[in-house]
Amino acid sequence: MLPDMRIVIAPDSFKGSLAADRVATAIAAGIARGLPEAELLLRPLADGGEGTVAAALRAGYRPQTARVSGPDGRPVQATIAVDAGTAVVELATAAGLGLAEPAPMTATTRGVGELVAAALDQGVHRIILGIGGSATTDGGAGMLQALGVRLLDAEGDDVPPGGGGLALLDRVDASGLDARLAGIELVVASDVDNPLTGPSGAAHVFGPQKGASPGDVEALDAALTRYAAVLGRDLGVAVADVPGAGGAGGTAAGALAIGARLTSGAALVCDLVGLSEVLAGADLAITGEGALDAQTLHGKAPAEVARRARAAGVPCLALAGVLRLSGEELAAGGFAAGHALTEVEPDVRRCLSAPEPVLADLAARVVPALAR
Repeated sequence: MLPDMRIVIAPDSFKGSLAADRVATAIAAGIARGLPEAELLLRPLADGGEGTVAAALRAGYRPQTARVSGPDGRPVQATIAVDAGTAVVELATAAGLGLAEPAPMTATTRGVGELVAAALDQGVHRIILGIGGSATTDGGAGMLQALGVRLLDAEGDDVPPGGGGLALLDRVDASGLDARLAGIELVVASDVDNPLTGPSGAAHVFGPQKGASPGDVEALDAALTRYAAVLGRDLGVAVADVPGAGGAGGTAAGALAIGARLTSGAALVCDLVGLSEVLAGADLAITGEGALDAQTLHGKAPAEVARRARAAGVPCLALAGVLRLSGEELAAGGFAAGHALTEVEPDVRRCLSAPEPVLADLAARVVPALAR
């Protein structure tokens, strides 16, 4: 490799400490110290959850703001990204953790449906819904209600918000569903393959992260089981066992009920930012995330970068906060090598509290060595 080589920098975020664009910038700053002539192409990514709209905006989409309901019903300001007939909507901006106090039984995705409606107002023909980071376990029920679907109890009243309310669900009336949805493609970008219900489902796996007690988990799983049964009976859509239906507290299942399709979030975001195009003719790809581990190899953004780099004949280097893969596992995943921040700074607390200078130092140490 030559000092003036072309390097594509396409990391995910270091969750909890550094957004993807700042990860990419820190890596670039480190490389520039030893390879000032290198052409650096920054393409920060997301895996379909938080950061998906930001990735689309960096790729040239234009922002549109909307005031929607947060997970506790109070209004929040959210942004969607729009370009050439496509809108990118991010669940976390309307129903994400951190937007309200934990309320596992009552948190709602109504604001997500309101965001989808705002995207429809833009006249698009495709809506990409990035899910992940949700505060909800309502199966996307609030989203459906915001889009005109009625979820009714035995008395004919609307069920209360949240996953807990689904225990009262008696029937579903989709006659009022927003008619504009019939003319668009709704794509749900996710990085999980969990079903809606059962031991690997939304309540059992993700509920505790959202404040659910063991009793809440059992109640939510039973409510989601009822929800799936009623959706199947009244809409003719089977959602309970679909891989990925449990994503974002079952929001994926609600989207499936109105005709959405599920896809890999990482692959979709890579397409949004034109990753394959910039890899053509590159000398090196660099990716990474906070923890490079076994989960990385199952649909996460760094694995998708490595896959595309391998297809383009480009070596792929992984930089991470923590590295839990062996050399053999890295190679099997398509990575030429992997390095962790602790190689530069053994103090994990500093790596977490001030990762940017450590990441820049790591990039400055390992990347120029590849050019020799």
